[in-house]
Amino acid sequence: MALLGAPLLMGGACEKKTAKPDPGPINALERENGSASAAPIDTSPLQGIDLGKLEKDKQQAFYRLVGTLKSPCGKPESLRKSFIDDTSCKRSPFAVRFVSAMLEDEFPEDKIREDYISKYEKPRMVKLDVSRAPRVGTDDAPVKIVEFFDYACPHCKEFKPVLDALAQQYEGKITEYFMMYPLGHWPESKSAAMAAIAAHQQGKFKEMHALLFAKSPAHSKADVMGYAAQLGLDVAKFEAAYTAAAPQVEQDKVQGNGASVDSTPSVYFNDRKFEGPITVKYLGMWIEEELAVNR
Repeated sequence: MALLGAPLLMGGACEKKTAKPDPGPINALERENGSASAAPIDTSPLQGIDLGKLEKDKQQAFYRLVGTLKSPCGKPESLRKSFIDDTSCKRSPFAVRFVSAMLEDEFPEDKIREDYISKYEKPRMVKLDVSRAPRVGTDDAPVKIVEFFDYACPHCKEFKPVLDALAQQYEGKITEYFMMYPLGHWPESKSAAMAAIAAHQQGKFKEMHALLFAKSPAHSKADVMGYAAQLGLDVAKFEAAYTAAAPQVEQDKVQGNGASVDSTPSVYFNDRKFEGPITVKYLGMWIEEELAVNR
């Protein structure tokens, strides 16, 4: 199902001030797979996969990729074989379309390999406690989306309308949980996170969430008290909840660190870290895949 009327999100993220992990193992695997490009490529068409929008060199890259990437279901076979023969692997059709879509969008082959390996061969699986997190959607939706974000991060602000579009299109099928992850780049980010949690306690998270992004980075205590009054909250109760929210913000950060959050926004689908371009198109593809797998 395509998402209609929603623009692509500009790429980018606000990064944590830490050294990134050495990607050596992935690069080594890329080199190993890349060496397979000299071997004969099976270019027989895959049923239901239209490569008409790809130039000839991209079609060759597609067949090389599906012939050398591994099954998305952890089996000792290629993606091609999994797609053709393994009807129990519900992820295979989505994995093939993921490769095709990235080629169509002009991503280089090494980037496609890296994202595929991260998504399917070495997925980052986490268990997050979202019991106290503000949420949009019901608690029993088949797809759980968790976002770690910073209210002052401009990329998180850009991401908000994307999540809003997803929530509207997939109403009843997805639930979004919001985890606070102030990076420390902006001095009042933690104050904004505390304000969101305090507003949640009075049933006004969505309204405060939107206002904090709209007013970013004006997030001092005086600022957020004004926003609470603007939203018609009980300001005395809000202030008490605001102060009490500090430990929850810190606990969200601890969970984020344990889940390898290295930038915001960071997104998790059913305990799998989202890998790939952060656009409506690719997020929609992940949702469709999770709906199919969890049907």
